[in-house]
Amino acid sequence: QVHLVESGGGLVQAGGSLRLSCAASGIASAFTVEVMAWYRRAPGNQRELVASITSSGTTNYAESVKGRFTISRDNAKNTVYLQMNSPKPEDTADYYCNLALREYFSRNRNDYWGQGTQVTVSS
Repeated sequence: QVHLVESGGGLVQAGGSLRLSCAASGIASAFTVEVMAWYRRAPGNQRELVASITSSGTTNYAESVKGRFTISRDNAKNTVYLQMNSPKPEDTADYYCNLALREYFSRNRNDYWGQGTQVTVSS
């Protein structure tokens, strides 16, 4: 069974830095990790994509975090990171790790989510 464990959330001052990690385990050999991503949900808002990275390293960022956040992954460890530099109070949210697996034979895609980690940015 696929399991995602997130870590690194907490309280950070605006202009500081914070790194989130998400380690995936339990991935069967019939599946490949296609995309790993971070989403967030602020109070009263819908969940939004923060950043994503494909197995080949192609990245995508929300406009609001471009130039400040960096997503990276360690394929050998099935771990994805989100380096948050110069965070702003509006980055305060619950951050969720997302893992998209592609089944080798059927080509079906399955998505998995972490439990979420809270990030609070103080001004």
